[in-house]
Amino acid sequence: MSAPTIDGIAQARDAAARESWAEAYGLLRAHDAHPSRALTADDLTVLADAAWWSGHVDESVTARLRAHAAYVASGDHRGAGLASWWLSYEYEGLGRPAAASGWLHRAHHHLDGRPPCPEQCFLAWTDAEEAVARGDRAAALAAARRMTRLAVRSGSPDLLALSRQAEASVLLADGRRAEALALLDDAMCAVTAGELSGVFTGWLYCLALTQCMRAADFGRAVEWTNAAMEWCAPPWTGRPADAGPSPVTADAPMTVPSGENPFRGPCRAHRVQVLDLLGSWALAEAEARQACREVPVDCLESAAAAYYAAGDVQRRQGRLEEAAASYAHAHELGRIPQPGLALLRLAQGRTDAAVAGVDLALACQGDARHDVLGRARLLAARTEVALAVRDVPGAAGAAAELEVLAGDVPLLRAMADSARGAVALAEARPEPALRLLRRALAGWLGLRVPYEAAQVRMLLAAADRAVGDEEAARLELHAARAVFERLGAVPDARRAAALLTGGSRRRLPGGLTAREAEVLRLVASGGTNREIARTLVISEHTVARHLNNIFAKLGVGSRAAATAYAYAHDLT
Repeated sequence: MSAPTIDGIAQARDAAARESWAEAYGLLRAHDAHPSRALTADDLTVLADAAWWSGHVDESVTARLRAHAAYVASGDHRGAGLASWWLSYEYEGLGRPAAASGWLHRAHHHLDGRPPCPEQCFLAWTDAEEAVARGDRAAALAAARRMTRLAVRSGSPDLLALSRQAEASVLLADGRRAEALALLDDAMCAVTAGELSGVFTGWLYCLALTQCMRAADFGRAVEWTNAAMEWCAPPWTGRPADAGPSPVTADAPMTVPSGENPFRGPCRAHRVQVLDLLGSWALAEAEARQACREVPVDCLESAAAAYYAAGDVQRRQGRLEEAAASYAHAHELGRIPQPGLALLRLAQGRTDAAVAGVDLALACQGDARHDVLGRARLLAARTEVALAVRDVPGAAGAAAELEVLAGDVPLLRAMADSARGAVALAEARPEPALRLLRRALAGWLGLRVPYEAAQVRMLLAAADRAVGDEEAARLELHAARAVFERLGAVPDARRAAALLTGGSRRRLPGGLTAREAEVLRLVASGGTNREIARTLVISEHTVARHLNNIFAKLGVGSRAAATAYAYAHDLT
């Protein structure tokens, strides 16, 4: 072999050690094309890693297949076992479960019965995840703790942190929240301190952010999303930058990094969910689009999550057709777009579809402990939909389940109090409603989640009016309207404005009811029947019925005449 080629291999190994994967990929590919000598098994493994980091997943699989064959030929069962596990992991990400299962079986063949070794950690990790999936938590915990023992024995910071995360995942699934979060905090200390290699850093960020959102731990999600995006930002070296994490705010979207980091797209998709809750909707939608461009082919579930979050923003802003398209994209990528789609159908006046959609999603969901926040959101939507169709007992049942689920988790507690307050209001129990809704408002404000806080203020205004406190109602409506206008939640802002105008007079001209006055104001503002139905969350048929009543009471025969009457009698 010529001297330049030898130098190239040494340079590639050095680049891999520095986690400069694009450089290592180029050098090893050039050497691999050299006719005089093939790459060793270890160098093929580095080529596979470099190809994966550089976004060439198919080439990564090909190089790892060759590495496995070379390890087998040399009798290296540990190397062959690890290559087999990685092939299982990559095939699973590529949507080839049969191939993934076959290579996992091979990994067991190479490593089972051998003396304890670091490579067996990966098999224990997979065993733990499979046991959780089938509901065998005792087996899952045993596998996770076996992984920890192997990791401690190996002395690898990477494996030890991953084993802590694996055990935390099992404990969360078993409802042991405090123990789980303590372990997760331990693992994330190693991540944020820059103690781990690139792939383990990326794994742990993605896994921890997923777990935090599913467990409704909003504080940790915000903190680690900031840290993850700092790690992904250029210049990327595979380890966290020295500067502190930039906060999640409504600032301008980040510049697209130029470094090779396949975890950037999934981490950005998690950031979208955090921005959505914090009310940074314009940035959330922009980040969702960027995440969909960055997500690698083996992480399409992250793109689905980003599309879904964008759909939620568009729905609440009244951009219903765009929301429907976003939910459809999420569905195409394998995500059930609920409860957003059910709430979209409700906004469109398709109440039967809304009820059916959220009920089916609840029935199809597995153990709620795998995704506590997902279950809570479905129950909150079920409460809202049931109240919209005047199914108060159904709403009460959903709110009661949400109350049990919430415990003392702040985000879930605010959701449960909001739902129970809405039910109490529908049951004509304004005093209990006020207590629950004030507690819910304090919870949302403490979490800095503005949209849900404004929604609670709307309910509080109704409860205040029910007990005769018009001044308090108007204060709540003014505050809610300001938030809705800032967020661009146009339907909600219109509803708040209509309620503000309607509450200022006890007697309405022409014998109009309060609801008819609301409809007339929206007609006078130029709203179509469909737009009015969306704003008031009623059907277009109901809007038409109200208009017929309005025309009859006022003695007018057109929308123009009704609008003139509204202006003449100060109803706008």
